[in-house]
Amino acid sequence: MAISKAIAESMKSSSWIRAMFEESEKLKKQFGPENIFDFTLGNPVAEPPEALKKELKRIVSLEMKGMHRYMTNSGYEEVRAEIAHFYRENTGLDFSSNHIIMTVGAAGGINVVCKALLDPGDEVIVPNPYFVEFQFYIGNHGGVIKLVDTREDFHLDLDKIAEAITPRTKAILINSPHNPTGVVYNEKELKELAALLKKKKREGHRIFLISDEAYRKIIYDGVSFPDVFALYDDTISVTSHSKDLALPGERIGYIAISPLLKNVKTFIDAAIFANRILGFINAPAIMQRLVGKFQKNSVDIMDYQKKRDAIYDILVSSGFEVIKPLGAFYIFPKSPIPDDIKFVRTLQKHHVLGVPGIGFGKSGYFRLAYCVNMEIIEGSRKYFKELGEELHQI
Repeated sequence: MAISKAIAESMKSSSWIRAMFEESEKLKKQFGPENIFDFTLGNPVAEPPEALKKELKRIVSLEMKGMHRYMTNSGYEEVRAEIAHFYRENTGLDFSSNHIIMTVGAAGGINVVCKALLDPGDEVIVPNPYFVEFQFYIGNHGGVIKLVDTREDFHLDLDKIAEAITPRTKAILINSPHNPTGVVYNEKELKELAALLKKKKREGHRIFLISDEAYRKIIYDGVSFPDVFALYDDTISVTSHSKDLALPGERIGYIAISPLLKNVKTFIDAAIFANRILGFINAPAIMQRLVGKFQKNSVDIMDYQKKRDAIYDILVSSGFEVIKPLGAFYIFPKSPIPDDIKFVRTLQKHHVLGVPGIGFGKSGYFRLAYCVNMEIIEGSRKYFKELGEELHQI
């Protein structure tokens, strides 16, 4: 059966994350799940907060007609108003419900933004390494991803970003806290990025800043999350409650659009239209009603920080070179051999599953997702130690 040539090409370079996850499932059947230490997929084992579970039970028990009917494509007014209130408090900007569009997770939200913004051939700059699905979200709507290497510490390289801008550059898509590195972009580098974009704007070249903030509440060591809306007017953020409220299977998130964005109503109307015609129509009704009240809540961040500390200690004590993450729940060590795919295959022989860095555009590294039970992390310790000792003997 013939399929789209574009889809066929995309499938060839599709996610290493899923490929390694499937490999993990095979090994679990072969050796037993208790003997496999799987760090492949960012699928949190954390349960949603108890207050959220209680509220969900209350909502589904309501005897209210129309609970499951369509609503406006942007989502329930009262939910968007709750989220807008959260943004007014945090940014000081005049957010209203009109600046919030409920979406089917962050993936749905980024697709909506790309559909609303991009013409065929428009370029979107993405810092590298990156979450590989970005290339498909951008390509879905005729855009061209333009990868720009970050610095050695995975922070933004402003000189390289400036060099990458062409007349076709329509947007820059950043992700912080970052998948796969766990880096949190600081205010200084974001101010420098904003200054660059403002300079281009004065020269007549408008570039949008799209901020993927799916992990913004999962931050460690007292680090603060910079307010991108305060730095640059043409900012659109996309978030999801998959990680902060441990609801990945519910696919609920939203787009927040800066009230300062020029011709903001035009973009809002375009995004609402895109939400509909992409087939999302609207975000799930019950989940919308649920999450509005939980904008300040999250799963236990200290639990993630303990897991971060444990996996970092295991890697460093085993001789691996790695930058300590300050957010999200991923760590991105350097592969001890240049071929990261070969190294990940070696990891498998020790019953440890990770994802090669090439799956995130950065060969020579590998990613571990530590949103797993602590028993998995601690159980992997002896295998990392064995592997470290083997490699140091080579």
